[in-house]
Amino acid sequence: MSEKVIIKVNDNGSYRITGDVELVDAEGNVFETKSSFSLCRCGHSSNKPFCDGTHKKIGFESAPRAK
Repeated sequence: MSEKVIIKVNDNGSYRITGDVELVDAEGNVFETKSSFSLCRCGHSSNKPFCDGTHKKIGFESAPRAK
């Protein structure tokens, strides 16, 4: 059995994905990933869908909490 996948919503930053997951584009092509990687949430990364840290430069703010 594979490990549980965890998606963490980082305050004012990316989605951090940890675990055995396959990331595919709209055509089904597989992105090369490691066992832990970050996805862009601010929409300004120049390496989409991955985070490149641009959220820090543009002052992206979002800190949702689960209810």
